Amino acid sequence: MIVRGHVQGVSFRVATRERARSRGIAGWIRNRSDGGVEAVFEGSEEDVRSLVDWCRRGPAGAGVESLDVSWEPLRGEDGFAIR
Repeated sequence: MIVRGHVQGVSFRVATRERARSRGIAGWIRNRSDGGVEAVFEGSEEDVRSLVDWCRRGPAGAGVESLDVSWEPLRGEDGFAIR
């Protein structure tokens, strides 16, 4: 998933990590050099869809302009990290 807009400097990565961990979702999230945020989520389809929907808004202070989601085969992620 790639999120664009005002998503850096607003705790987007930290808030996403906490939501992912609370739902048992594995993966990672990182800032991109173009100002966006990139993430990979692995978990039940219901939990992942719920987290993706939350990312359309993000935490308070975020200004999400667009969200690009690609569904891919599982990678075998373990835990959830900020990169």
